[in-house]
Amino acid sequence: MPKKNRSAIKRARQSEIKRVRNAHIKSTMKTHIKKAITEMEKKNKEELDVAFTKAISYISKASSKGVIHKNNASRKISRLSKKVKSLSHT
Repeated sequence: MPKKNRSAIKRARQSEIKRVRNAHIKSTMKTHIKKAITEMEKKNKEELDVAFTKAISYISKASSKGVIHKNNASRKISRLSKKVKSLSHT
């Protein structure tokens, strides 16, 4: 069995660190989105504004760090905004 060279070992180490970081950012982003949707269902306007702002901020942050694609982030923000707007019209 051939030995792994040092660069391959380092690359594996770096990939694992990035995987853990990306998983954390994605998970936190999804949590913020769920909190905003929960507040929407409760029809709690003040809490919804805070949760909505945090969710959008975190989605943008995930996009800027390269965890999700910018179009994916844009779509998530658009769909969440659409839901929030539909609530205010009812």
